[in-house]
Amino acid sequence: MLPACRPSAVYPVAVVAPPPQVGLADAPPPEVWTRIPQGTPGTLGGIGLRLLQALFAAASIAVMVSTDIFSFCSAFSYLIAATSLQCLWSITLAFVYIYALLVKRSLINLRAVRIFFIGDWITGTVTLSAACASAGITILIDNDVKYCEALPCLRLRTAVTMAFISWCALVPSFLFNFSYTTTALARMGMWG
Repeated sequence: MLPACRPSAVYPVAVVAPPPQVGLADAPPPEVWTRIPQGTPGTLGGIGLRLLQALFAAASIAVMVSTDIFSFCSAFSYLIAATSLQCLWSITLAFVYIYALLVKRSLINLRAVRIFFIGDWITGTVTLSAACASAGITILIDNDVKYCEALPCLRLRTAVTMAFISWCALVPSFLFNFSYTTTALARMGMWG
């Protein structure tokens, strides 16, 4: 049998205490963004994206209405309706973002961002489909039928291009809202 080893004395060890951490009590939890990325709802980048969307959608409407043939083709009428919806949605959200900045209120909460996400999804899909349909008709008129001598093909192409640019300005807003919504739902255990 081995003898049990018992120390007869306890010797103190000098331990240097770490310096106190100042400000950790005010630090946000790890899942909270400490710096909100530009382009998200309620930031100057978000306002800029929304105003770009509205500007290019309004330009598409103005150029298409300046032609006299938009009412004869359903794709061009659809483009006007879709970009009108895009323009109204973007201007409304730009005003909401400006108000949030003025009252210093954050729009980064799940309910608001989910509404923005669904709205961007719907308006983006409608705008892209209208721009693609109008582009198809414009290419048909220009390349296949060769009616550009009698029709304002340059204005039609310009209107379609403005609609595509408006959609391209919508994509970053959609992606910011989509990523926040999916990560918030995954964190809550409601997704994936």
